[in-house]
Amino acid sequence: MSQVFRDFDEFDIATSGTVIHGRRGGSGPPVLLLHGIPETHLMWHRVAPRLAERFTVVATDLRGFGASGTPPSAPDHAPYAMRAIARDQVEVMHALGHERFAVVGHDRGARCAYRMALDHPAAVRRLAVLDIVPTRDAFARADKDFALGYWAWSFLAAPEPVPERLIAAAPSVLVDHMLDTWSHAPDAFPPEVRAAYAAQFTDPATVHAICEEYRAAATLDHEHDEADRHGRRIACPTLALWSASGPVAQWYEPLEVWRAWADDLRGGPIDAGHFLPEEAPDETVRHLLDLLL
Repeated sequence: MSQVFRDFDEFDIATSGTVIHGRRGGSGPPVLLLHGIPETHLMWHRVAPRLAERFTVVATDLRGFGASGTPPSAPDHAPYAMRAIARDQVEVMHALGHERFAVVGHDRGARCAYRMALDHPAAVRRLAVLDIVPTRDAFARADKDFALGYWAWSFLAAPEPVPERLIAAAPSVLVDHMLDTWSHAPDAFPPEVRAAYAAQFTDPATVHAICEEYRAAATLDHEHDEADRHGRRIACPTLALWSASGPVAQWYEPLEVWRAWADDLRGGPIDAGHFLPEEAPDETVRHLLDLLL
């Protein structure tokens, strides 16, 4: 993907908890892009260059993913809670000279993004969350459809070393299944991008870190959301986008759910599968520009 990101500089920045890898390009107000599973920052390859025409764009690998660090976990999974993952990203942006910025997150990156807006309201100027509802709401409304449709939440959160060992046996099976069944357009992922996503799952430390993140989601992330549910709110303008035919649209009224968390809210569905920035980059960029400009 060097051609796509040819005008972006790569970096590795030490935070208080690990080292975060990413790329930075463009000029203008800063925007942080955060990826989901099974991806890395490369998921923004159709969006980042276009945003960089008007903004300083920073795209990173979350702690535990891609080329970012995989620090040791703990019995309570705290090093992989979204609170810690969000802190990394705020520290990265501050290290790059951005005290206040917009953040756009997809999937796991969106969970990091809204936690960042709650924990660091002075830092987050605008927020976009793509194809999720908050973790607390997802678990509170879980049923048979959730258990089967969001199987990764249970599988990856299973006790160590069960998912780690199973993934090690066939990492590309996991990645290809996610990309092919969660998308409407499996050809949205160029071969080199798909290969990069799969490659990270061949690293046992990365796989363990990702599993720890899901274990933290079912424990600490849920607890943190519960603690904030009737207290702190997202103070900045917020955009929620979701797949028009995916689970978020089928199981929830997304704007109704997000209104319980954010006062200044807009958004709607996009005709694509789960991977909005890769499957529907034009519409995704259009909505993001409406929020960011």
